[in-house]
Amino acid sequence: METSTPPPNYNRLQALKAFDESKAGVKGLVDRAITQIPRIFVRPADELTGDHPISDEVPIPVIDLGGGASLGRSSVVEEVRGAAESVGLFQVVNHGIPAGVVDGMLAAALGFHEMEEDEKRKLYVRGSDKRVRFGSNFDLYESRFANWRDTLFFLMGPDPLDPLELPQICRDATLEYSKQVKRLGTTIFELLSEALGLQPDYLLEMDCAKGHAILSHYYPACPEPELTMGTSRHSDPDFLTILLQDSIGGLQILHQNKWVNVPPVPGALVVNIGDLLQLMSNDKFKSVEHRVLANHEGPRLSVACFFNLHNYASTRMYGPIKDLLSEDNPPIYKEITFKEFADHYNSKGLDGKSSLTKFKL
Repeated sequence: METSTPPPNYNRLQALKAFDESKAGVKGLVDRAITQIPRIFVRPADELTGDHPISDEVPIPVIDLGGGASLGRSSVVEEVRGAAESVGLFQVVNHGIPAGVVDGMLAAALGFHEMEEDEKRKLYVRGSDKRVRFGSNFDLYESRFANWRDTLFFLMGPDPLDPLELPQICRDATLEYSKQVKRLGTTIFELLSEALGLQPDYLLEMDCAKGHAILSHYYPACPEPELTMGTSRHSDPDFLTILLQDSIGGLQILHQNKWVNVPPVPGALVVNIGDLLQLMSNDKFKSVEHRVLANHEGPRLSVACFFNLHNYASTRMYGPIKDLLSEDNPPIYKEITFKEFADHYNSKGLDGKSSLTKFKL
């Protein structure tokens, strides 16, 4: 696909600063009824021409967590193991979070992102020091092109967040969803521990569920979706992600050098393995690379729960689990702190390259 050459006087840094200093995000551009996306959002020509093909041939596993009594827990563990090893992502149904809580979280996220600009600007910040913040493109100045997405970020733990720091429009819904998704995360970590042949509480004892952040993503309708991305190719900088997505779709995973659609399933939540769990499992589990397409249809909403130790002063070292190692399965990675990993991830942004490469032995 051909794209026009920028004029000689085009100043990308100046354009990035103008977008950033507007504090209005991508929604601010859409509200101004633009018909062409600004050049800072356009994917480079080599990315467009070198992209992987799209395939619907790989079914995304859907695991019924409510079938434990009839199917037996061991069957559920086997399904989780198969999905974590082969795909790195699966969807869960009968997960225990009431439909009203799920719907309320999506409605609350929509309510915030469609507030008046002046209200959202109060929370707009670049950087990672604030526990509650609104922004667009955390890696705006590091990325090759900006993503068509705004984000509301809440750091919910390990240290409790003062509820009054949450915007009133989404406070109650977020607090309830956070409580419910943390409980679900605990259940999934137990299943993953067993899938590794370990005691159910092993990953919990490693603080994998100790902290979590809630990110509400808003993808407005895009006038030229073929030229940009909702979210660039990446894997997640955490132990585990639980994603709530609406019915629009657009999420894709990279599997065997093809992009595979992750279709929305009514009532389901998406679970994907994070980089640190791939490291701890010594590559037994896969931290799947994924992306989100921009779309003429919108807004698309998703709410991601990242289980990690963001900004938490932990000295715990993470490396391949020793009980999984043997002469035939030596360690692939060195031991690191969560902060070491997070600092590297944030410094490079969503550049399409695995953050794990830096920490290989």
